[in-house]
Amino acid sequence: MPPVPPRRGLGRGARRLAPFALEAWRRWQALSPEEKERYRAMARRYADRGRGIGRGAVDRARDRRRPR
Repeated sequence: MPPVPPRRGLGRGARRLAPFALEAWRRWQALSPEEKERYRAMARRYADRGRGIGRGAVDRARDRRRPR
């Protein structure tokens, strides 16, 4: 079996993303504790909504598979 060539695109992608990640980190650190908690609560609501939507889709698919 021939050796696997190295992944060349990974480094370039990481170099392109690094400035954005660094700026996002700096902005997060600059937020007040109240603002951070507000964003966390918003993320929790989005995650709960996504889980609910996903659960509903699974239930609908399961119902379609059951013979009536």
